Amino acid sequence: MASNQSHRMRRRGLKIAHFIGLFLAMSVICIPGLWIVLNSFRPTVEIMAKPPVWIPNDLNLDHYRAMFGAVGEGGVPVLTYFRNSLIISVTSTVIAILIGMAGGYAFARYRFKGKAAIFIALMVTRAVPGVALSLPLFIIYARVGLIDTHIGMIVTYVAMNVPFTIWLIDGFFRQVPRELAEAAEIDGCTRWQAFWRVEFPVARSGIASAGIFAFLTSWNEYALASQLTRSVTSKTMPVGLLDFTSEFTLNWGGMCALAVLMIIPALVLTFLVQKHLIAGLTFGGVKG
Repeated sequence: MASNQSHRMRRRGLKIAHFIGLFLAMSVICIPGLWIVLNSFRPTVEIMAKPPVWIPNDLNLDHYRAMFGAVGEGGVPVLTYFRNSLIISVTSTVIAILIGMAGGYAFARYRFKGKAAIFIALMVTRAVPGVALSLPLFIIYARVGLIDTHIGMIVTYVAMNVPFTIWLIDGFFRQVPRELAEAAEIDGCTRWQAFWRVEFPVARSGIASAGIFAFLTSWNEYALASQLTRSVTSKTMPVGLLDFTSEFTLNWGGMCALAVLMIIPALVLTFLVQKHLIAGLTFGGVKG
């Protein structure tokens, strides 16, 4: 009896410790984001106060009005930056997913000479930090006329995301039984029809996960974008944050307001596909 009670107490203690640990971890992750959101609604005096003002006294939309030019500060071309980011991120993600599906499926289903070496070479390219590529890319793009263009950024982000999408989608297609496609072909489907009607729907959640990660990588990337874009016509939102800095001052409220606008599309997209995202992340660990 005493042993059972001791066991229950130990389990309860571990459960409480587990929840405390999760709470602390989520606090470390979420508090900086919450602080950015609050600062986007607080006056500059309160943001710069020392010691920090933890509980806001005055919340307003002044930073958002100023950002869109309603207060006479000239405003940052946020809508243009947003459009640039959207065009570059969506286009590069779609292309990377199409190439990743083709490459991942080929690695998962077919045997060919040099398969392992090619796969390892792709993964090695993914390990190279983007900032190390900025100077070589700048020199090459300057020679071919791709500096400060959407096409240049799209090509860059496709090259960045393709190795990751191939690796991720390859793992998902390996979990799809070959017998499904073979059965579809026996029933009269072509190889192409078997892929789209049988294999693709099964691996769709995994492909959606790869798409989310590719989109967020392109959406949030700064190092390469800051080197390869120059004018308003091609700058993305992360680079646009620099418009809130000057020689002697830093507009923290404006930067926080733009950061909130950057976060919203990512949150909306993740919310819309969260079902596929969760299923895709757990797909490879559960066998049917």
